[in-house]
Amino acid sequence: MPFTDIRASEGANKITVSSCYHCGQACDDAQFGVEDKQFCCYGCKTVYEILQDNNLCEYYSYESSPGIRLEDSPDESFAYLDDEQIKSKLILFEIDGTSRVQLNIPSIHCISCIWLLENLHKLNSDILKSEVNFAKKTVLIDFNIDKIPLSKVASLLASTGYKPAISLEEQPAKSANSKLIIQLAVAGFCFGNIMMLSFPEYFGIDHADYQLKSLFSFLNIALSIPVVFYSAQDYFMSAWKSFRQKQINIDVPIAVGIAVLFIRSGIDILNQTGPGYMDSLAGLVFFLLIGRWFQNKTYESLAFDRDYKSYFPLAVSKLDDHDWSACLVHNLKKGDHIRIRNNEIVLADSLLSSHSGHFDYSFVTGESKSIKLKAGDLVYAGGKVIGQPAIMVVSKMASQSHLTSLWNNEVFAKSAQHNYKSLMDRVAKVFTWSVLFLALLTGLYWYWHDQASVWLTVSAVLMVACPCALALAAPFTYGNMLRVFGTHGLYLRNAEVVESMAKVDAVVFDKTGTITYGSNNLTWHGSISDREFNWVKSRAASSTHPLSVLITKSIKGSIATLTHFEEHVGQGTVGKMGETVIRLGSAEFVGIKDAGPFKNTRVYVAVDGIVKGYFEIGTKLRIGIKDLVGRLGNKVKALLSGDNTSDKDSMSSVFHPETELVFMQSPQDKLNYISAMQKDGNEVLMLGDGLNDAGALKQSNVGIAVSDNTGLFTPSCDGILRGDQLKNLDLFLDLSKSAVSILKLSLVISLVYNLIGLGFAVTGHLTPLIAAILMPISSISVVAFTTFMVNLKARLVLS
Repeated sequence: MPFTDIRASEGANKITVSSCYHCGQACDDAQFGVEDKQFCCYGCKTVYEILQDNNLCEYYSYESSPGIRLEDSPDESFAYLDDEQIKSKLILFEIDGTSRVQLNIPSIHCISCIWLLENLHKLNSDILKSEVNFAKKTVLIDFNIDKIPLSKVASLLASTGYKPAISLEEQPAKSANSKLIIQLAVAGFCFGNIMMLSFPEYFGIDHADYQLKSLFSFLNIALSIPVVFYSAQDYFMSAWKSFRQKQINIDVPIAVGIAVLFIRSGIDILNQTGPGYMDSLAGLVFFLLIGRWFQNKTYESLAFDRDYKSYFPLAVSKLDDHDWSACLVHNLKKGDHIRIRNNEIVLADSLLSSHSGHFDYSFVTGESKSIKLKAGDLVYAGGKVIGQPAIMVVSKMASQSHLTSLWNNEVFAKSAQHNYKSLMDRVAKVFTWSVLFLALLTGLYWYWHDQASVWLTVSAVLMVACPCALALAAPFTYGNMLRVFGTHGLYLRNAEVVESMAKVDAVVFDKTGTITYGSNNLTWHGSISDREFNWVKSRAASSTHPLSVLITKSIKGSIATLTHFEEHVGQGTVGKMGETVIRLGSAEFVGIKDAGPFKNTRVYVAVDGIVKGYFEIGTKLRIGIKDLVGRLGNKVKALLSGDNTSDKDSMSSVFHPETELVFMQSPQDKLNYISAMQKDGNEVLMLGDGLNDAGALKQSNVGIAVSDNTGLFTPSCDGILRGDQLKNLDLFLDLSKSAVSILKLSLVISLVYNLIGLGFAVTGHLTPLIAAILMPISSISVVAFTTFMVNLKARLVLS
């Protein structure tokens, strides 16, 4: 029906219905207006004025009328959030005035929402940063709690139309799929009933029952409406957003096919030229959603395999029967006493038991700033101890998502040159445009030969050629390989590292703690009192360096509390016991200018500037390291060590003559060496102990920290490898290459399936319903193939 203006009489004011500039709803009157813009209520007008005052009206350029209508004035009743008990359940951490909170925002629905919520700092300078998770409809906010309380943060969100849904109870994991399950149920219900109402049409109907036929057809239209506008809405929203962003994604052909079927069927039924294809439409959406549900369930199983209990091979020193012993992180319980050494990360929210301690939260905030806490203060998971060790009592274990976020913090992320997701996006884009073009050609062909078959054949082409299987191939191939690696002691940051490992052509090793480890052959040479020896143990126990760990184990006695501790990376450590200064480290570090060459590794001890002697440590090669170097062959380019040249002869017997053996390397020297190799075109894999090698690990294309049940956590690395599994490094590299080959093969299988399906579709021998059934089957087959092949290859290689 055409729109007509309504005039009361000549000369009277024209009454027009305008839409709200902010939310798009109809304006009943014009009393809420700013300049030439009309608003439906005071709330929308207020939000616009807030954005205008803060130069944030770009919000409206991403989407027309993107806002949410405020039925009432912005809710200011968030004062209860400042209650200490309630706040403690919502605040993720609160350090030196900086706090972080994650709030659920149900009204997030478009790119404009994301833009505005990630620009909250422009509305209030005390908001430091905000990040939106569109899929989960949450926003993570860092703010200065000393200047803006949590209640004001919530009120600010509510005033812009994004009122947070506050809940102190954790939502069950399955709630994320509740909408999908409802959509699937609606589609299944409507599909079944449409099929039932279409039986008379299938078997033929008498001309006398024409009215019954029409009734059934109109009922089919009614049942198809919730299928299209509710069950299939995500496909339309995704396709529309891709167009607005001038991109194309895999949901475009699906949305076009659904729209074509619905419109064509509606026209046929309304014009009484045919029964339409509502049964095919409902079946299409139903089977599409089954495929999506299957995909989500499989993703959940992969996420479970990456649970932090197995993902982090970390241990922590726990007080057990008046003695400190190593305890796996997932065995910690509330109330356990733990000791965190210098540079170790706190993996559970704990109360500080020591008199005081210094902590660095750069792993969480990205800002390297040490803060001092006193006894009784809460230490949040993610903090790193700086200086003397800290004793604390576990109060709450950190969640999986919190721990993995430390590793995936953008501060430590590398600018990957090869991203399998972007590669798959490009493949999907080319594929989708090709499918649309083929659908157009198919439509033109059938238009000239049999117009009645145009819509069915075009719909079938769009459905059977959906690149869902293409999109699933990479994450499931690499995801299953991550699971295999994890069960064999290699824990990778994410799936992209698998592809990076497949490209490695140069391997660089660190020495101490990587290819060698301290043996029981440790002897003391010198003269020192028992009391001073106990102080040495206390000093050594404060460090995570492999040699310090070995010295700690070799000296009997209890561990005393140091009054001061410093660690000089690559040189040694300094500790104070009262006014007594204990130094452990290299000869130069304790003041010996010319120690001369010596065969075994030495750690010198000086007390108040007087050298008392040294520990001589006979290091041992890890089991299988010589065979590993032999299998890697010319991929092994260098050995970088911070030690002196005393081990050069023994290392020469391990590595082939072309390998560079470089000693006396500082952490910066190692980083520069890796950088120079990369400039020569090498894809470098660096293996280190994670302490002196952090810079080199981050610089390399793939950096792997070798761990022996230590709590030292290096977020700049791409993976953590158990020390006893280093011997299998070449097998892991081979499996990475196999993963890429399996991915390519699965892509070929998917393309073959699509070509076969398209052959039937363009010739008119494939209905949209059959295409919708075959599409999830293709996805399931690709997932099954990749899972089977990865497991088979792993069994053959690692057995």
